[in-house]
Amino acid sequence: MRGGYVLEDAEKPQGVLVATGSEVHLALRARELLLEKGVRVRVVSLPSFELFAAQPEAYRQEVLPPGLPVVAVEAGASLGWERYAHKVVALDRFGASAPYPEVYERLGFTPERVAEALLSLL
Repeated sequence: MRGGYVLEDAEKPQGVLVATGSEVHLALRARELLLEKGVRVRVVSLPSFELFAAQPEAYRQEVLPPGLPVVAVEAGASLGWERYAHKVVALDRFGASAPYPEVYERLGFTPERVAEALLSLL
């Protein structure tokens, strides 16, 4: 109903991983990898840009705190994420045919790559 919300949080997060739907599992796995390195990460699900943008500024800042680096994870298209993310790990292409885990791996759409993207911003 609010377009975006915190799925997993950390005390004093150092960064945010945000995804919309099927990519959320990559963000959650990347969070685990980052936690193993001592990096505290919040994971946000943002399934509706429109609903989230309509929320009060205080709510949007509560979900995506200003000053924290944000990496978006998007399997569809990176267009539009510049509003919320400092870096986007995306699949800006279509037409690969295989089970999605194989496609993701071959195209580098992995939790490791998402974790590296956030680390590069810290």
